[in-house]
Amino acid sequence: MATIFSKIVSGETSSFKVHESNEFLAFLDIMPLKKGHVLVIPKEQTDYIFDLTDSDLSAMILFAKEVAQKIKVVFPCKRIGMAVIGLEVPHAHIHLVPINNLADINFSNVKLELTSEELFEIATSISSVHLD
Repeated sequence: MATIFSKIVSGETSSFKVHESNEFLAFLDIMPLKKGHVLVIPKEQTDYIFDLTDSDLSAMILFAKEVAQKIKVVFPCKRIGMAVIGLEVPHAHIHLVPINNLADINFSNVKLELTSEELFEIATSISSVHLD
């Protein structure tokens, strides 16, 4: 069964993409904990992240690392927090969140409500970062 993330990959549902490869996609969480909260997914639908092959999981982490570096350029912070929850959508994904303290990555926090224009601006800012 197709998930919302599969529909984003196929183009059936729109998203605010920040980075893409042949195997992975990174896009903004539309109900973020913090500005710059990005989701990283494999394009091939896999429910549980630890069902990915070792090579695919390794590649996904390296892809997420590149995205995290871009986020940190746009949203200076102490760290880019990484979380794998896996209960919200049955499609493997990693949350990348700019954080300055542990409370910043508490998923019980009230989510930000950003406009499409704000999300577009954030996505454009992150995607335009060129790393050395």
